[in-house]
Amino acid sequence: VQLQAFGGGLVQAGGSLRLSCAASGSIFSTNRMGWYRQAPGKQRELVADISSGSNTNYADSVKGRFTISRDNAKNTVYLQMNSLKPYDTAVYYCNYKKWCANGWCSPDYWGQGTQVTVSS
Repeated sequence: VQLQAFGGGLVQAGGSLRLSCAASGSIFSTNRMGWYRQAPGKQRELVADISSGSNTNYADSVKGRFTISRDNAKNTVYLQMNSLKPYDTAVYYCNYKKWCANGWCSPDYWGQGTQVTVSS
């Protein structure tokens, strides 16, 4: 599976950005896709993910500000980020899992990462 991410950039606090990530290759219909981020000196953390049935999961820090969605026909996941804050600054990575069930998931595939910088 290959993941290609688009979007990111520099924005002022309070602004918006939209990330997208297209998956190609051997795509499982039961996949789960999402976004993680990693700020300098910090561990990579989940931002949001979404199942093939559109069940979503968000980090508490982005609830109400970010929205994840997907287009199954295009194997693409989107992350609409509104009301951005300086602490949202990080490299954002697209993530793909072939399946998740009963709390277990298959190994991760990662995109190349895209920088999001929010200035104060």
